[in-house]
Amino acid sequence: MIFEIVVEKRALFDIQCAIDYYDQQQIGLGKKFLSEIEKHFSSINRNPFYQIRYNRVRCLPVIKFPFMIHFLLDEKEKTAYIISVFHTSQNPDKWTEV
Repeated sequence: MIFEIVVEKRALFDIQCAIDYYDQQQIGLGKKFLSEIEKHFSSINRNPFYQIRYNRVRCLPVIKFPFMIHFLLDEKEKTAYIISVFHTSQNPDKWTEV
């Protein structure tokens, strides 16, 4: 079952901040981060039924970087809404569902 991926503004901001940070650490590392995120979006697209962590929010850990992709599913519309890409060392209380 293929789901459409919609990346919300908050998640785009999270991704851009991480890209900027990684590029400051090493040239090209931000591009590698983005590539990994896109691979994980493809995984969600093909198999969106990952574990629900809280409320209706599902999470997918990014394998090569310490981030979790937080998303909501609309099964009726077959759409996955990416709501945040959150660094795993951050306090989860800092992030709230919009």
